[in-house]
Amino acid sequence: MVVIGDGAALKERGPRLSPPAQLLRAATFEGLVGFDEQGRVVPALADRWIVTDNGRSYIFRLRDGAMPDGKRISAEVTVALLRKAIANLKGTALGLDLAAIDEVRVMADRVIEIDLGAPVPELLALLAQPELALAFGGMGTGPMALTRQPDGTIVLGLIPPKARGLPELADFAQRARPLTITLAPAGKAVSLFDDGYADVLLGGRIDTIPLAGRIGLTRGNVQLDPVIGLFGLVVDRTSGFLGAASNREALSMSIDRAALLARFNIGGWQPTTRIVSPDVEDDLGTIGERWGAMSLDERRAQAATRVNAWKGSGGAIPTLNIAMPDGPGSAYVLEQLRADFAKIGLSVRQVGENDRADLRLVDIAARYGRATWFLNQLSCTVQKAVCSPAGDERTAEARRANDPAERAALLAEAEAEITAANGFIPIARPMRWSMVRGSVSGFAAVPWGWHPLPPMAWLPR
Repeated sequence: MVVIGDGAALKERGPRLSPPAQLLRAATFEGLVGFDEQGRVVPALADRWIVTDNGRSYIFRLRDGAMPDGKRISAEVTVALLRKAIANLKGTALGLDLAAIDEVRVMADRVIEIDLGAPVPELLALLAQPELALAFGGMGTGPMALTRQPDGTIVLGLIPPKARGLPELADFAQRARPLTITLAPAGKAVSLFDDGYADVLLGGRIDTIPLAGRIGLTRGNVQLDPVIGLFGLVVDRTSGFLGAASNREALSMSIDRAALLARFNIGGWQPTTRIVSPDVEDDLGTIGERWGAMSLDERRAQAATRVNAWKGSGGAIPTLNIAMPDGPGSAYVLEQLRADFAKIGLSVRQVGENDRADLRLVDIAARYGRATWFLNQLSCTVQKAVCSPAGDERTAEARRANDPAERAALLAEAEAEITAANGFIPIARPMRWSMVRGSVSGFAAVPWGWHPLPPMAWLPR
């Protein structure tokens, strides 16, 4: 197996995990629940649960297993670790997703309860995130053990169920197989797969997807995940021209999104000017695509007028720096943006993805399918340069609302406020791709854009 990335990507910087680090954390550490190969929530530390009080209380029964030190998994230790994990996420978008949690408490030796201020239908999906996996004494409870080889490869092996306090499997030795993982740059990763040295390639994103075209996107070993999320430009600096919301809107108005996506030649990939995906369950449909009554030429003419007005008032517009990763996909995006912005009198250049910039390319897959995920990503807690305090207030009110209709209406208001701030310029959905040979089991296209490793370590019966 080859994963796009390098060793630096595995270094954890605070609560935020890179995609490769998410894969390894989810394989070697468990939370209360986890994901199966199809992205469905399954038992992990908790073997079962119930939801009570109109969705405001989740009660989990912990499995009768062992911690790495040999002691039984207890509610007391689990609650302490879960509280710590939630506290560590404060100030992040995922922390906002979890903000409705009022209390995590022990109910019995192997039973814990999570109380909510209002229903959180996506709570199980949130608890299954790798960042909510728990470390007992700095160690995980599996389901896999990790070994690093001298050449930098990583070997993951399934831990026998009996060693984890689970029922013994008679055919474990015959069915379990180790996974050897190599981290490599995208071009080398594709070559390793194409040359037969790897059966699975994971971690493909928009910046690297043209590389998959070497062996044809129409062939069955290239898999696209049906993800939603944010793909576009976030405004990182508000000095000068970008300090006015109308000028930031001018940038968004000038982009030919259809032409940008056409450069990739991926069927069914649709452009958007919305922050929230219309596929989410709590979208009322009251907010549509922007500037629907205007043609692209009309939008550009209005945008150019704003640029000229700024220049006419003595305002200088230096070349805008756009931070984005290297890669052929990024080059497609940059070429189109450079052409589009030039039509309204602006110039741009690429800088490194971690460098200071005026604009930053954002490419994030949603962790769950509700409007709150999108709005939390663009909150003032997360996006310091441009945000909407009014939008955050509506989102917070929605978080406390018990009535689904009221919640959806407040979220629509929040989207309208955040859209008007023009701190984020949507382009399309994100794109996630993998390469998988037909002989591989335990892999499926998933809505969350990352693939759990343990299912791929089981040989089919």
